[in-house]
Formats: sequence, structure tokens, C-alpha cells
Amino acid sequence: MTSDAHFWLTTAVVGMTIMLWASARLPEYLTALLFFASATLLNIVPTSTIFSGFASSAFWLVLSGFVLGAAIRKVGLAQRWANWLVVPLSQSWPRMVAGTIVLTYLLALVMPSNMGRIALLMPVVLALGERAGIKAGSQGSIGLALAVGFGTFQLSASILPANVPNLVLSGAAESAYQLHLQWLPWWLLNMPVVGIGKAVVLTGCLLFLFRAKPQPVKHRDALAPLSGSEWRLMGLLAVTLLLWMTDSVHGLSAAWIGLAAACICLLPRVGFLTGDDFATGVNFRTCIYIAGILGLATVVVDSGLGRLIANALLSVLPLQDHPSFGNFAVLSALVSLLNFVLTANGVPAMVTPMAQELAGASGFSLLSVIMLQVFAYATPLLPYQASPVVVAMGLGNVPAKAGLKLCVWVFIFSVLLLLPLDYGWFRLLGYA
Repeated sequence: MTSDAHFWLTTAVVGMTIMLWASARLPEYLTALLFFASATLLNIVPTSTIFSGFASSAFWLVLSGFVLGAAIRKVGLAQRWANWLVVPLSQSWPRMVAGTIVLTYLLALVMPSNMGRIALLMPVVLALGERAGIKAGSQGSIGLALAVGFGTFQLSASILPANVPNLVLSGAAESAYQLHLQWLPWWLLNMPVVGIGKAVVLTGCLLFLFRAKPQPVKHRDALAPLSGSEWRLMGLLAVTLLLWMTDSVHGLSAAWIGLAAACICLLPRVGFLTGDDFATGVNFRTCIYIAGILGLATVVVDSGLGRLIANALLSVLPLQDHPSFGNFAVLSALVSLLNFVLTANGVPAMVTPMAQELAGASGFSLLSVIMLQVFAYATPLLPYQASPVVVAMGLGNVPAKAGLKLCVWVFIFSVLLLLPLDYGWFRLLGYA
């Protein structure tokens, strides 16, 4: 096969996969399986690249997150924690939505894993909704599940270690330019817009798209004392959370910590889940979907398709030779376009090595070009571009169209309202 034919085959497979995910014409797991089948049959890249998603730490963190979430629900901890939150949050629907989003951000300050935070929060928030009369599968339940997913992914981009794309960007900047990005400068630059501003936009969109009338709860239920299973699971979660928080000290990946905790949950007599609980508690459809997203991103990078797309876009970008809001918007648009192909985890790995050329063409500093990526990859247009959002939709049984609708509305208002604010904040701090 000639190199041109090989390139066009790769482009066709990647393009069809993205279109099927974006249009939701087929179930997301089926599209992932079709990607695996077509990529292997056509031999566009080595099979190790195609199936690299199954070897990724993100895949195993997703799987372990499902197991931990199932254990939290089974032993009753979700209902117990929801009982503590239900009085202050159930007084109104805006308070419930905003309170959920605030919870996602507070947890991101101490827990570095998006998937782990979603696994912990989702059963608690859904139990909170049911306690306030919001039935599973209702518009209110869908809105709460999306608040967990979108709040966890989008807002956490303002905290350096709390988001996988952030870590990819930091590592790429260090390896390419010896730039060591630090927690506090990152947070000061991104918190006002990506943290607070995004929270306001997300809350407004959720309240507009999803309506519910929670029943105000005046008093907490009188619950039985903590059982032995609850104490043991709380101990396991505390150790897991501590290890997640100190990953920079011991060097263990959050995925393998989560996998070890999941294995303990499944052990006979020691754990909390049976084989049947595992079969029903783990959404294997979402796991396959995540493996497909990660595999697709690796195929795009390893095949050279991503580099060709980036260079082609760079050659036609209407950049001026001095810093301006126009240049800021154009570079953000470049990251957003690449997000369609690479997804959020892959974008910083592709754009950061090009940052020097982009800085020269736009008049921005190298650090400014590197950092402006954060807003763009934290604002996906379609759910598949952010795997934590997909995981949250799976855990919360959210229909694909509901997630797509919220994603589009948040993207539109973020671009119209927050992108100019982001540029103004960059200028105020001397980055632009």
C-alpha cells in the first residue's frame, strides 16, 4: 500500500469514527468497536497503537471508579452522605445545582483524579436527589449527573494536578522547553475564568435546560449507626484518597491506586461486591467507549495525521504579528478544532511542541501560547472530546442527546462571554 493510500485510509477511519460519535447515530460503544474492527482490518497502524486505550491508566481508572461507586452505593454510604447534604441543598433547585458544582470544585482541590472524583460524587449526588424527591431518570436526575461530570472536568482545569490534560500540557512544556509550571501561578491565571466564570455559565445552562422541583427536607433522617462494612469501606476510601492526594510524593499512578482499591472491594469475605454486583455495577459500554477515544487519539498522533492537520491549519491561520484579542481567539479556535480529532487529553501533546512557532507568528510569549490552551480544551463542543464527561454520563445513565445539548450551550456561552474575559485577565496579569 502506498503512503498516500495509507494516509487516506487512516483519515477515513478517524473521520467516520468522529462523525458517528458526534452525531450519536449509533451507540457510543458500537462506534468504538467499529473503530477497532476497521483499524485492525485495514492495518492503518500497529494493533498495539489501536488498542492502546486498554493499556492506558485512564481506562483502568474508569473501571476502578465504577467498582468504587458500586461499593459506595451497596453498603449505604451514598445514602448516608446524601443525608448530611440534603437539608442545605434541597431547599431549591438552583441551590442543589450550584451546590453540586461547588462540591466538584472543592473535591478537585484535594483529589487529583477526575475519574475518581466522579466515582465518589455521582452516587452521593444521585442519592441526594432521590432523597429530595427527584426520581432516577428524570430531568432533575439527568441535570445533577451532568453537573457532576461537567463541573468535575471543566472547572478542575483551573487546578494544575486535578486534570489529565493539565498534566499532559505541563509534561510537554517541561520536555520541550524546560518550563516548570507551578500550582499557584496556574491557579491564579485560570481560577477566575475557568473556575468561577465557568461555574456560573454551567449553572445557568443547567438551570435553563433541566428543570426540577426538589422537595425541601427540614430534618435529616435518623440513620442506624455505621455498620462494619461502612467503616471498612470508609477506611479504604480514606487510604485511597490519601494516596491520590500524595501521588507526587510516592510516584504511584492514581489509576493503579484505584485498581488496587477496586480489587479489595471485589475480594471474597474481605470486599463488598459479588460477581453479580460487578457485572451490574460496571458500565462496560462506557469502558469500551473510553478505550476507543484514547485509542483514536493515539492513532492520530502516531500516524502523523495530527501533525499534518496542525501544520495545515497553521498555514492558513489569520494571525497578526502583534498580540491582540483576534490572535488570542484564533489560537483558541485552533485548539478547539484539534480537540475534535485528538480529544482533550491529546490536544496539549500536539499543540505544546508547536507553541514556539505559534508564539512567533502571533506576537504572544511562549508561556502565553502554552497557557491559553487551558480554556480551549476545558470547553469541549461535543461530549466525546472529554472522557470524564462521558464517564459521568455513563454512571448517571444520561442520554447522549442531553449531554450533547448541554455541551453545545456551555460552549456557546463560554466563547461569547468567557473568552473575552480570559483575554482581559491574561492582559491584566501581563501574559498578553
